[in-house]
Amino acid sequence: MQTIFNYGIDHLTIRIAIDISTGKQKAQLNAAAIAKIRASEEHVAQIVRDNKTVYGVNTGFGILANTPISAADTATLQYKILQSHSVGVGKPIPNDIARLMLITKVHALAQGFSGVQLETLQRIIWHIENDIIPVVPEKGSVGASGDLAPLAHLFLPLIGLGEVVDKGITMKSAAALNKFGLQPIQLGPKEGLALINGTQFILSFAVKAVQRMHNCLEAADIIGAMSLEALTGTKAPFDERLHALRPFTGNQLVAQRLRNILQDSEIMQSHIDCGRVQDPYSLRCMPQVHGASRNAWLHLKELTEIELNSVTDNPIILGPDDTISGGNFHGQPIALPLDYACFATAEIGNISDRRCYLLLEGKWGLPLLLMDNVGLNSGFMIPQYTTAALVSENKTLCFPASADSIPTSLGQEDHVSMGSISGRKLNNVLDNLEYILAIELLSASQAIEFRRPHKSSEILEFAHDYVRDFVGFAKEDRIFAEDINRITKIVRDFSFVEKITGFAEKKSLPLNTGFEAFSL
Repeated sequence: MQTIFNYGIDHLTIRIAIDISTGKQKAQLNAAAIAKIRASEEHVAQIVRDNKTVYGVNTGFGILANTPISAADTATLQYKILQSHSVGVGKPIPNDIARLMLITKVHALAQGFSGVQLETLQRIIWHIENDIIPVVPEKGSVGASGDLAPLAHLFLPLIGLGEVVDKGITMKSAAALNKFGLQPIQLGPKEGLALINGTQFILSFAVKAVQRMHNCLEAADIIGAMSLEALTGTKAPFDERLHALRPFTGNQLVAQRLRNILQDSEIMQSHIDCGRVQDPYSLRCMPQVHGASRNAWLHLKELTEIELNSVTDNPIILGPDDTISGGNFHGQPIALPLDYACFATAEIGNISDRRCYLLLEGKWGLPLLLMDNVGLNSGFMIPQYTTAALVSENKTLCFPASADSIPTSLGQEDHVSMGSISGRKLNNVLDNLEYILAIELLSASQAIEFRRPHKSSEILEFAHDYVRDFVGFAKEDRIFAEDINRITKIVRDFSFVEKITGFAEKKSLPLNTGFEAFSL
């Protein structure tokens, strides 16, 4: 029986957030959350009745914090903040990111420190459950005070403005509400501010990046092992005793995975006395390089899950006489690990490209450019041009956005995180990495056939056969872009890793043992 996640009460993980987003997990506001929401709403109502000055309730915003707003105008103030802050530009963000923004915002507001109406949260949940997703432009947030512009666009539909996507069709929010017989929400005091203050844009890109990066790291170990087999490399550098002498956890995990992936390989046994002393770094140092990126991934995962369960609103409403204006909306705590993860992701592409290059050199019994009849054919030379281009592009994307800050709000907001750029940039690097890994997988699958009649391990033979379900062995040149796109699809949709992992478990060949923190 499926459990139901309780917004504002239960601990939200990356896996649960994704499962709610994809419809695999049900979520609700239970009685305990509703009680907290109602109490917080009443605290704000009391502040307005008592005419106490609280930022954003009965004052202007940002540099206008000292401008009083009358009780009669508090509702208009909240309406106008959604209008005035809807200044995003660029392409709409993917629907799955916008959906995660809605989910993470509900969880933050339902903790009862923001003074929002229950009806407002119920309307947001309606959007999630009916897949009526607001259109949110990708650019315009500086990552403090929160993701103001994208969150304003996200919640324009609550007041009947902006646009939504319904079953793939973009329409005016007012038309969508009319279609379902709904009226716009009348925002209460502080609600507009509570909706747009927060880090849910940065956070949702982080959630998606943690999922995608984990998949790429899992794939990179399998694909790297296949390249090592094709190049008749040794598994000696993955010895557990070696990694106990430098016990970085990510390194130890990757070394263990490589040992398990290569277990009982005929190819490995066939060249055991070949006389080669050492392999190139891109083969020998996979635990150190892939492992370092694993450690960066773990850091991002841990901080993202803290942020998932945090209140990033301002001010925080603790009671009618107890409010705190602070800086929980500032994106720096998540911006820095996003930038770190960006470098770590780019490095997986960098080392993958080097293995692609090694496979083409015609060394250690492989034909030049992985094809017998080169000259007339270019073989796999040109796909490596693509990996080189993508690796170079990723390097240009590695400038840390969080190292920059441009003051806003006439200096009131004088240090910002730029974490929204960090999150988008990391996902752009992941787009490129998926292509790079797909090209290495194509090249390694081609190369390993030149080791016949020897077979690799059970896991790698299964991986090779799975690739061959989509792309055949290349005896001569063809439009390799078609091959690349087919294999990128199985890397990108997680099916490559899921199929290999499932096969290993079925055969009682677990790839990871004792490294639970590194699971998603």
